[in-house]
Amino acid sequence: MNHPTNPPSATPGAQSDPGQAGGSGAMDIHEILQYLPHRYPFLLVDRVLECVPGSRILALKNVSINEPFFPGHFPHHPVMPGVLIIEALAQAAAILSFKTLGGKPDEKSVYYFAGIDNARFKKPVLAGDQLLLDVEIGRIMRGVWKFSGRGRIGEQVVAEAELLCTMRAIP
Repeated sequence: MNHPTNPPSATPGAQSDPGQAGGSGAMDIHEILQYLPHRYPFLLVDRVLECVPGSRILALKNVSINEPFFPGHFPHHPVMPGVLIIEALAQAAAILSFKTLGGKPDEKSVYYFAGIDNARFKKPVLAGDQLLLDVEIGRIMRGVWKFSGRGRIGEQVVAEAELLCTMRAIP
């Protein structure tokens, strides 16, 4: 009896999210915690689906109704605050920076926002959404990294911004 070969996306245990197909450099939460100093409730990256050092990262934030901001951010219609979507993009950008540099953060430095340009919010992010964080390196000049970030639900862009970030020693 002949059985057709299952494509990788149909094999048991395979990831079914289209953003995960063909990914390289994937990271689980345990590895993410090595690259970000953030912790609950401010850790906004749950998984890295793809990471190409020197180029781009695709990460995931599972938005749960249990998020600490929902009770106070429109209790009658819970919406993820736009500033936290931008922060989630910045956290993904920080992982990309450290992976590009081949290092991890330490106790003697911190990765800061230096600027946010052209931020746009196109659709609310609601409880139950899986927010894809798609960030690309634009340029690196004098220690300042410029990124282009897009938050997506599936293929629909819900937010976008240009992010400027830099690492500085803690005095």
